[in-house]
Amino acid sequence: QPGADSTADTQLPTGLQLGTGVRVVATQKQFTVGSLQVTDQTMDMAIDGRGFFQILQPSGDIAYTRNGEFHLNREGQFVNASGLLLEPNITVPEGANNVTIGVDGVVTASIPGNPAPQNIGNIDIVDFINRPGLQPTGQNLYVETAVSGAPIEGVPGLEGLGSLSQGTLETSNVNVTEELVNL
Repeated sequence: QPGADSTADTQLPTGLQLGTGVRVVATQKQFTVGSLQVTDQTMDMAIDGRGFFQILQPSGDIAYTRNGEFHLNREGQFVNASGLLLEPNITVPEGANNVTIGVDGVVTASIPGNPAPQNIGNIDIVDFINRPGLQPTGQNLYVETAVSGAPIEGVPGLEGLGSLSQGTLETSNVNVTEELVNL
């Protein structure tokens, strides 16, 4: 596991996760950016560059993901496909339309009675010093470990973080043809 002791004085920086048998279950994760695919779904977002979305777990802990497929729940809050809230939480007012997510994470919407777009929240993303040190928990979610370092929160598009792209999703960062040729 990431952060496990390799000797009395050293820790594994990323780890190699093994099953209970002799076959390897997983290897080091690569967080290179995949290509972006247009979906035309208003709540879909992709991070074009480094960074992770923050997801609030039922336990109150924060998990991290690059999966930007979001929806609105019945309260108008941004949630992922499992119904977990995006952190910081953004609530779209009832009756609002033309929800727009800027490359810098600013979310605006037109509210009935006021045609000018209103700022309804900001989406911040985070990055880690050692991204492969994150612990996968399933469903495209990761949690921080001692070796991943603490999350470094920031505004999309600034200080080395990727910018947001509304109406797109990030596809796999693996090129199947290239991998078959390498094999």
